[in-house]
Amino acid sequence: MQSNLKYLQRIPLFYDLPEEQLQEIARLVLERSYTKGRIIFMEGEPGEALFLLKSGLIKLTKRLEDGREHILHFVNPGEVFAEVVLFEGGSYPATAEVQEDAVVGVLRNQDIERLISHNPSMAVGMLRIMSRRLRTAQEKVMNLALHDTARRLAFTLIKMAEEHGVKEARGTLINLNLTNQELANMTGSSRETINRMLNSFKRAGAIDMDRQQIYLLDKGKLENLLR
Repeated sequence: MQSNLKYLQRIPLFYDLPEEQLQEIARLVLERSYTKGRIIFMEGEPGEALFLLKSGLIKLTKRLEDGREHILHFVNPGEVFAEVVLFEGGSYPATAEVQEDAVVGVLRNQDIERLISHNPSMAVGMLRIMSRRLRTAQEKVMNLALHDTARRLAFTLIKMAEEHGVKEARGTLINLNLTNQELANMTGSSRETINRMLNSFKRAGAIDMDRQQIYLLDKGKLENLLR
């Protein structure tokens, strides 16, 4: 329980709550371990819980009408996911797949609802998280609708460098082992087009690549595409 408390204190959804309330929440957290490739929940399944990622990496995806997979978000340790089902119930709007072996804290809806009824500040925190996710989703929609493939890819690489970047001597490593097909899924493009765009960015000196790893060398060159 003590480890759950320390973890909850680092999550924006909870860290403003008094310690006695955090202790109450910590007692409700169920811990589960998942290996790479496991599915935590599928899009369309009944939404029963809020999830807190303690370690590892989770990919959230949605299936498009034509059967293709669209990547919505990569969940990092300390982030909350599937919070939307707390307020509306219903089904999970996306699929959560484990990208790296993960330890996940699970808070069941019925337990959280009881706490929220006595804790308005907790509800406000959740709404703030939802607001940030909505803003990110709106940025993606605008990016897909208004930009060509080169601009969509540049936007995606910049965002991933901001969210998953690790500073190294060589440049900013985007610390995700993504295939070109996954990048295509994120940008609404084809794998072949992404291959061409990445090689173009590399020739321009904006990025460098090493197998599935991408290094951002010159953010300004990618930003110029968005102007």
